[in-house]
Amino acid sequence: MGKGKETQKTICVNKKAHLNYTIYDTYEAGIVLFGTEVKALRDGKANIQDSYALVEKGEVFLHDLHIGPYSHGNRANHDPLRKRKLLLHKREIKRLYGKTQEKGMTLVPLRLYFLNGRVKVELGLGKGKKLYDKREELKRRDDRRAMERGMAEKFRRIT
Repeated sequence: MGKGKETQKTICVNKKAHLNYTIYDTYEAGIVLFGTEVKALRDGKANIQDSYALVEKGEVFLHDLHIGPYSHGNRANHDPLRKRKLLLHKREIKRLYGKTQEKGMTLVPLRLYFLNGRVKVELGLGKGKKLYDKREELKRRDDRRAMERGMAEKFRRIT
């Protein structure tokens, strides 16, 4: 392939991942799909909210990724909640296996997107947040928004 421009189109994003987990590292992985699943993804029929990834027997699988049935599919349509294999290099899989064996570390899919016609998953290696950490994060976010609102208001009065 030539060194053309990479095109990226986001399918869906796990918005709650950064609220529920502290993400330390991210990985890009390919995903093994059926044709009807790819067509359903092009229609935007995906939900990544409750999904998670596990390393099983030297392979990484994505569980609970919901890809809705393709509207023009026939009786050979796919199972919406089947586990799907992720494509990573062997050294990345070994590293992820070692990290997930540590206490509290987990693999969370952050987003699903097309990259040059291929479906990719952005995985985050993270640790679950406690309730008080989540409250602190929300408070910090609200304070930042209020401060930005105040600065914008002040800027409007000046001009």
